[in-house]
Amino acid sequence: MSDQFLDVIPVLPYEDIRAAHDFLVGVVGLASGGVVDDGEGNVVHAEVRAGDRRIWLHAVSGGLTTPTLAGAATGGLVVHVDDVDAHFERARSNGVTILREPTDEDYGQREYGLRDPEGHNWYIATPR
Repeated sequence: MSDQFLDVIPVLPYEDIRAAHDFLVGVVGLASGGVVDDGEGNVVHAEVRAGDRRIWLHAVSGGLTTPTLAGAATGGLVVHVDDVDAHFERARSNGVTILREPTDEDYGQREYGLRDPEGHNWYIATPR
């Protein structure tokens, strides 16, 4: 039996979905895929995009939590960009928490790490 997978969409939980969306769009440079509220101004879902890849921003609920609330980060996302050094300088100038500066990795990319305001780790990289 063979399943044909059409897409993979990471889901990241946030306490403040709007603030996370605005940080990821305004500071990290991802594209907005929209913000959905419940009609009373409470954001219930948002989406950001890296190229044609979507990332859903989800409420802290149903067993999902943020690294900050959990007290641990257990993973991260890698996003490829054209110029990792320029991206790093932009992030640093915006006061982003930097996990590590740009480094040439043995596995074929130059990357740096940043942490978003709710503790998710992001690794921004340029393949070499």
